[in-house]
Amino acid sequence: MFSSNAATLGLTATERVHMGRRAADALSEEVTLLGAQRVFLLVSTTLRQKTSEITEIEKALGDRIAVVYDGIAPHAPRTDVLKAIDAARAADTDLIITVGGGSVTDAGKVIALGLKHGFKTFEDFEGYYVYVNDDGDTVVPEFDAPDIRVICCPTTLSGGEFNTMGGVTDDKENKKQGYTHRMMAPVSIVLDPALTVHTPEWLWTSTGVRSVDHALESLGSLQSNYFCDGVAESALRLLSQGLPAVKADPTDLDARLRCQIGAWQSMIPIIGGVPMGASHAIGHVLGGTADVPHGYCSCVMAPAVLAFNKPVNGDRQERISESFGRSGEDASTIVDEFIRGLDMPRSLGEVNVTDDQLEIIAEYTMLDFWARTNPRTIEGPADVRQILDMVR
Repeated sequence: MFSSNAATLGLTATERVHMGRRAADALSEEVTLLGAQRVFLLVSTTLRQKTSEITEIEKALGDRIAVVYDGIAPHAPRTDVLKAIDAARAADTDLIITVGGGSVTDAGKVIALGLKHGFKTFEDFEGYYVYVNDDGDTVVPEFDAPDIRVICCPTTLSGGEFNTMGGVTDDKENKKQGYTHRMMAPVSIVLDPALTVHTPEWLWTSTGVRSVDHALESLGSLQSNYFCDGVAESALRLLSQGLPAVKADPTDLDARLRCQIGAWQSMIPIIGGVPMGASHAIGHVLGGTADVPHGYCSCVMAPAVLAFNKPVNGDRQERISESFGRSGEDASTIVDEFIRGLDMPRSLGEVNVTDDQLEIIAEYTMLDFWARTNPRTIEGPADVRQILDMVR
């Protein structure tokens, strides 16, 4: 007799994760190991201009750096990514290293794709991103793998560095689109908690809630399994303890590392094939269409989606409550109180989404592949509006 939990876990092409090490030291080792001679160093503008972190990395890598590049705007607009592709092509780069938040990470992965497939114009991105067709099926384009690998040093907790997908916004249509290939996953990742002390508190905390949301939607999914449930529970425990600890003491590097590892664990179910649900689907649209920061999307939407889904996955939500140490209590209430306790926004109004945007957000959400995998079936924009109206 076969278990109803029978599953196949997908893995990425990431080979190494450095935990708790200084970025400059780990990157020097990686560049030597990979034999790279023309590194394209894609970095956060703030880190480059206001800290010594990028200078330290430059010293460690020396003449193996071909270009240091910054200027990727939030949500990685195509226009910015295209400029970076041009710069990387001109430098004849053989390795991309990213140091920064989720938009820099996403851009690095798509730059590698663009170099392989000769992206030179805005329209060259067409045909490569994941989309939902008229029948409601998710279409993942197939294409040759990038030749150039990426190393990521994240400074936030969104977890995108562990994923094969890179999100880029079509800044003419204001639509966030995902590009994915197994070999777009970074060859290695550096989790340096000291690098993150420069990250603004709102950004660190909100992206931490984003990772909490990865775990919430994994545990809430009707397509999860024993392994992914266990990893998601561990992620929730690490993040639910680590985020308040960092808020209380921003210099607590151990708490920051716990958060980073929790973010990593929260991504494993997604990488493995557990589909996310409405919180992520709506969040993609809030980011690309309404310019809401990634983390704030989850801060606003996660409790409402839990409440919406409870009629069909209430038994699974009990595992969420247990992970917060509050067995028997309502999961949406627990998560709402947790987010409020971190002083994060809890309504669309607080993140500057206006009522006249709700219809288009609802319509665009139905174009997102994870709207189709929500535990409670979402038939159309009206169902999305029901969730949005909970947090107006």
